[in-house]
Amino acid sequence: MHTTAVPPELLSVALPPPAPIAWIDRALGLSTLPAHWHVLVLSALICQAVLQLSRTLSPRLAPSTYPRLTPIKRLDWDVHVVSSVHAVAIVALVWPLLSDPVLAADRVFGYTYDAGTAYAVACGYFLWDTLFSLVYVREFGVGFLVHGVACLSVYLFSFRPFLLYYGCIFLLYELSTPLLNAHWFMDKTGLAGSKIQLANGMLFLVTFFCVRIAYGFYASYNFYVSMIEVFHEIPTALFVLYTISNVVLNLLNLYWFQAMIVGLQRRMKGPTSSLPKAHSSYDKEILISEE
Repeated sequence: MHTTAVPPELLSVALPPPAPIAWIDRALGLSTLPAHWHVLVLSALICQAVLQLSRTLSPRLAPSTYPRLTPIKRLDWDVHVVSSVHAVAIVALVWPLLSDPVLAADRVFGYTYDAGTAYAVACGYFLWDTLFSLVYVREFGVGFLVHGVACLSVYLFSFRPFLLYYGCIFLLYELSTPLLNAHWFMDKTGLAGSKIQLANGMLFLVTFFCVRIAYGFYASYNFYVSMIEVFHEIPTALFVLYTISNVVLNLLNLYWFQAMIVGLQRRMKGPTSSLPKAHSSYDKEILISEE
């Protein structure tokens, strides 16, 4: 089993971790978490702050739409705002890491402080998403809660450190999120079936295919090659977890893409928008349902 010895100079602990964080570190071997736990918590708090800000500003920015929504639809609106802000932030953080020589040299166990910070931001969002889905499980369903827990669990293990290089690639899937959320907002603001929504839908499909299908499948192949090369150094449970997660996600991406093609064809034949509903980030934002 591989145990990455991260140089102490890379683990600048700004704030001593509280007891629960220290316990998680010891229990799961998340050796770099103490250096980033404060960013993770701050990220979750900022997500909640953005949601509250949306509640304040949306009635002013969309006075003819937001106040007329039902309470649960207004909450859904606010969640889309949080999702979009996180998507832009995380893409900006991980994009430079794709050319990081340290991560590229060791694609399975490589670590840099900047990479750990980016993952803390992502995990903070997933923590917020999990807690939000738990509070509103009756309104949004168990599926969203399961999604939040699953994503938080998968990305949390990056603090061993583990697969930081490939995780950055898969976090780039967020490039499609703002476009999908824009489609949702257009539905709610009277732009359903408009030319601008059609253009946005086409751009979304192109982005989805390039990032999640073309680049995603290529990255997945390299992901497996890298893991197999050091298979003897990876805990079996982690290897199984990440293998199953990657296969399931790739299959879902294929299913979602063909469903969106069908939806776009349907939309071009009528005024009703047919791209899938967007609720939250990553894979969950592409649930195939219409409103």
